[in-house]
Amino acid sequence: MRKALIVGIDYYEAISSLSGCVNDAKSVATILERNFDGTVNFKNPNLILSTNSESSVSKKVLKNSIRNLFMSESEIALFYFAGHGYIEDTGGFLCASESTTGDDGLSLNELMAIVNSSPAKNKIIILDSCHSGIVGNRVESDNLAEIKDGVTILTASTENGFAEEVPGGGAGVFTKLLVSALNGAAANLVGEITPGSVYAHIDQSLGPWSQRPIFKTNVQTFVSLRKSKPPILLSDLQALTTYFPKEGFEFNLDPSYEPERSDEQDRDSSIPKPDLKKNAIFATLQKYVKVNLVRPKGAPHMWHAAMQSKSCELTLLGEHYRQLLEKKLI
Repeated sequence: MRKALIVGIDYYEAISSLSGCVNDAKSVATILERNFDGTVNFKNPNLILSTNSESSVSKKVLKNSIRNLFMSESEIALFYFAGHGYIEDTGGFLCASESTTGDDGLSLNELMAIVNSSPAKNKIIILDSCHSGIVGNRVESDNLAEIKDGVTILTASTENGFAEEVPGGGAGVFTKLLVSALNGAAANLVGEITPGSVYAHIDQSLGPWSQRPIFKTNVQTFVSLRKSKPPILLSDLQALTTYFPKEGFEFNLDPSYEPERSDEQDRDSSIPKPDLKKNAIFATLQKYVKVNLVRPKGAPHMWHAAMQSKSCELTLLGEHYRQLLEKKLI
């Protein structure tokens, strides 16, 4: 069972209201609810939104909702928050709609106490708020995080950083990248998207001079957050070991593999004619090239490699996937 609590707070009674948190929360809920093929991923995420005084989210509601999320033995318990964050010498806080000073919000220390004691197999915290990078840190010990087994944290900013909005408002920079990652930008070749790949996508997209995301984890293996459409069919990927049975193997080509040629080459009797079976194999090899699993050797393109009777070989990524397939890990 996969459970998700997704909170977006735009409305604040005493401090400045926000404009993109509700939109961000809706986007996250939508992308997490189903996989690319329409199958259920996180069934009926608990979506809590505050747009005005009538939908105000209190600290009590926020805390109780978090408790309910992490109290069961689910496969994944995921908490996402978009709203104001606050930090002082006693730690960090998530601001509820009623917050007036910041330190009257939900303490991140309380959040971690709930998460660290949760029986859920995988506990995931995603915070799009200012100063959120302090979560999991022990205030009395600089640079020391205390995260129990199975916990993963991904935040929009560092302890002293700010969570920015995209130009024009209406969405957060961090969550826009998060949704892009979950939509497939961070997927591997079988379509799996993990917290680690999500962080890598966000980290690379922001660069050194932008807000800096934070990633903390204590897991033995990453769990998949969502399945996106894989860039190559699983059946084609599994055939990789058929064409490349061992490390360092080169697949020899000749003109009969390539169906495309000029009229002059087609009339040249010394050039072997296209072979339908080989053409089908060559089409699969070209799919490997597109996803950086295979490269032509001694030729700029696969067409030249075939027409010049050269070969193709696995890239480092290709060898990695060949080994995964050989070990039956895919």
